Amino acid sequence: MRHRLLRRAMPLPPPPSPPPAPRTPGVAGGRIFSSLPTPPPLQSRREVHVWYLLPDELNDASQLKMYMDLLSPSERKTALSMNGEKLQKGAVLSRALVRTTLSRYTDCKVDPRSFEFKKNKFGKPEILWRSDDSGMEWPLHFNISHTSSLIACGITMDTPIGIDIEEKKRKTAKNILSLARRYFTPSEVDCLAKIPDPDAQRKEFIKLWTLKVSESFCWSST
Repeated sequence: MRHRLLRRAMPLPPPPSPPPAPRTPGVAGGRIFSSLPTPPPLQSRREVHVWYLLPDELNDASQLKMYMDLLSPSERKTALSMNGEKLQKGAVLSRALVRTTLSRYTDCKVDPRSFEFKKNKFGKPEILWRSDDSGMEWPLHFNISHTSSLIACGITMDTPIGIDIEEKKRKTAKNILSLARRYFTPSEVDCLAKIPDPDAQRKEFIKLWTLKVSESFCWSST
């Protein structure tokens, strides 16, 4: 697949304090997102749009509460069960990014709070469309990944997507080549072994690792 878009997700403007939305077209969602640009269309199954945000830039308590209000009760419970405010904040923003991004790809016809999700047989989350959603079902696929400093959400149409991001200065507990021999193909290990510079070798290892994890995330959550 080719990346067509890599764009920072924009903060939401203050909402007009609507009540929790039912599973109906998102009138409130349309108002919330009225000032945001419509994302460019996904014109083929080979396109991937990636939206990201930087958690450290979002520190306004009222805005974080607004994001929390977009989550389902189970998502809120999971987020608040995280150990420490930083992890809780990351969990809230991750789920809010998924919901707001998906909503925008329906032209805000589906309120971000209205989305429900299911897991496929491999454990990967997918959108759950109800039988009463006739005429409102979009063939959207998504995947999300995060580090301590960045959260990214990938969107495709009609085809599964996997996305993985890693810290640029990630340290490995084991020797890179010994770790590569466990997970990489012989040709990939040979390619790494021929790189004399340790820093360049580590960067190439992380690039290959990220590609492999992304591929696995196309189908499963682990």
